[in-house]
Parts: sequence; C-alpha cells; structure tokens
Amino acid sequence: MQFGFLGISYQNARLEIRDKISFTDAMKLDFFQKAEAVKIQQCMVLSTCNRSEIYYIYIEEKQKAEIRHIYEEMFPDVEVRAYLSELSGEPAMANLFRTAAGLESLVLGEDQILGQVKEALEDSRAMGYSGKELNRIVRGAVTCAKQIKTDLKISERPLSVSYIGIRMLEEACGLTGKRLLVIGSGKTAVLALRYLCGYESVQVTACSRNEAHARRLLEEFPQIGIVSYGERYEALKTCDIVVSATASPHLVLRRKDFCPVRPLTMLDLAAPRDIDTAFAEDSLVRLINLDTLQEIAADNRRDRELLAEKSRERIEAAVQETAAWLLQSRMDMTIESLQQRCGEIAEDSYAYLDRKLELSQREKKMLKKVLHASLQRLLREPIRELKRLDTEEEQEEYRRLVRQLFQL
Repeated sequence: MQFGFLGISYQNARLEIRDKISFTDAMKLDFFQKAEAVKIQQCMVLSTCNRSEIYYIYIEEKQKAEIRHIYEEMFPDVEVRAYLSELSGEPAMANLFRTAAGLESLVLGEDQILGQVKEALEDSRAMGYSGKELNRIVRGAVTCAKQIKTDLKISERPLSVSYIGIRMLEEACGLTGKRLLVIGSGKTAVLALRYLCGYESVQVTACSRNEAHARRLLEEFPQIGIVSYGERYEALKTCDIVVSATASPHLVLRRKDFCPVRPLTMLDLAAPRDIDTAFAEDSLVRLINLDTLQEIAADNRRDRELLAEKSRERIEAAVQETAAWLLQSRMDMTIESLQQRCGEIAEDSYAYLDRKLELSQREKKMLKKVLHASLQRLLREPIRELKRLDTEEEQEEYRRLVRQLFQL
C-alpha cells in the first residue's frame, strides 16, 4: 500500500492551461468511478484556480500508470502529459503537507488552501472514496498546517501593498468613524475599498475620471458615496483620509491646488505617484507612499521565507511519522485476520465446553472471557513484532508466513 500524487499547478502550467484542466463536481465523481474500476479505492481531487491535483492510495505499481491515463483522458483537448507532476511515498506526502500549509501556493503561506484541502477530503468521503489511510494522511497534513500557522504565524506578514497601506492608516490615525475619499476605480482602488468597508462606521466617498466606472463601484459597495473627479478637492476638505490609486501618468492631487486646514492622512498606492510629495512638508499632513509600503512588503516576504524554512523542518518530521504509520498499517489486515481467527477458535471452544458442562450464566460469561483473553495473550507478542517490521519486503514475507501457519 502506497501514497501517490499526480497533477498540475501554477508551477508547471500557465493560467490558460490550468483553465482547461479543472475538475467540476461531476468530473470528480467520474474520475473517482474510473479510478475505482482500476481498483483504486481511496482518492481525493484538489482542484482550485492554481492547481488540479490527485492524491490516492495504490497497491500495485501498474496503478500509477492507470491513474495517469485516466487523468489524461479527462482532458482530451490538452496535451496533459507535458504538464503533469507525479510523486510517490514520502515525497508525495511531503507535497500534500506543504500544500496544506501554503508553502506551495502562489502567495507563500496563504490560508485559503487549507480550507480547500479539508473540503477536498470531505468531498471524497461524501462520495465514498476515502478510507482509513487517506483520512489519516490528509488529516495529518491539516493538523500540521494548523500548528504551523498557530505557532509561526506565517500568514500574518501581509504582502499586499494595499493591505499594508490600510494597516498603516489604522496605526497612524485609526479608521473607525473616519471620513475617507478613495480616488480611482481600478483593481487596486477596489481592493482598498474592500479593506476599508470592513471597518465600522467609516464614511467612504469614491471618485474616478470615468463616471461609469465610479457608478459600478456602487454595485459592490452600495454604502459608499460617489463624487465626480472634478469635485475631488472639494470633497477632500471634509475628509480625514484620502487613498489614491489611479493609473494616471500625472499627479492627481497637487499641493498648489489644495491647502489642508485640518489634519489629513494621505495614502498613495499609485505608480507613478498620484499625490504630490510636497504635501509631506505640511505639518497637518502625513503622507504614505509606495516606497514605504514596498519596503515593508519586501521585509515581510523575507520573513515569510524564513518562516517557511522552519515550517519545512516541522513538515519533514510530521511526514516521517505519517509514513511510519502507513507502513505499519499495511499489516493491519493480516493482524485483523489473525485476531478474527483466534476469535473463531475461542467461540468454537466455548460452544464445545458449553455442551459438555452444566454451567451457570456467571460461569459461562467467565469461561468465554478467559478463552478470548488467553488466545489474545498468545497473540500479543507476535502482533507487536508484526507492527515493528520496517520494510515492505519483510512485511510481505511475514504476511505469507502468518497466512500459511494459521490458514488465514
């Protein structure tokens, strides 16, 4: 019994390829059924925007080729083989553990993948294609990932300059109850709005050169106000904070066109800059721009990489423990058969003695317990030795021997 991995990810396939190699729920069930036809009983599909991966338990080497063939047939319009990665044993386990911890993600240490791994296992279980071995391995990966995130807090070092900028605003002047102006309607501005609208009692006004784009913001953020681009300086007079994130090649806010009369915090998320650096000379203004934010993001990225190294050390130990468990579990069926055989002998012996002796109910219960306990005691040391076997060759040799000796 062995653990296998097969799939593609952002590391070996471009987005236009990944878009074509993605599993719907119906395709997952189809894949499971085809895998079962080649006697693969335990299988999990992890399909996200950045990966389409299969984790499975197999018995014979030929099943690896069979599962690969099924995968390739699922996507006939793509030369899948050119993008596939394939691993077995501890390397396959290590890949799953790293994936669950976010170490194989496009954004190092991100949290979302952990929930996706748990959901993938739940899907497999719900469809009847998970068992003791796959459950144990995946849960081990999830537990290890949770411990890493709790102890090392790798995902708490933000990498998004927008998020870092909003965090700096919170530290500089607080956000709750503040009045804000957001200039721009592109991706960066929308991301900033999402962060800002998560705070309580904020009053957000947005403006953009493109009025149609500005109005579309209301579909996602119905609680905000909208002003025209030409009214930005007038709106700024009553604001505590301004966030600017446009694609303009020129300054959007010029010092010569606006003189603050009250404290104002300015966050410039644009490149090239939206906000005149001359504002920084005003005692009422605090200006935060991309130079500072990118420096913090770079420091956080280095911190994440260092924490990722520590995470890998923990993962290596957890994988070895899980691999040792899987190796021992290969003898479980033999041990169960042995225990079942002893149980049958105990029951046969009890039935014979019950016919020959006149026993009270208390004596019958005692006799049954003694027979079972005696035979289990006889098996205790052999079972312990079977569990200690540390190679597949030894396990197979002892399996044959036990079956022959006990007629299993």
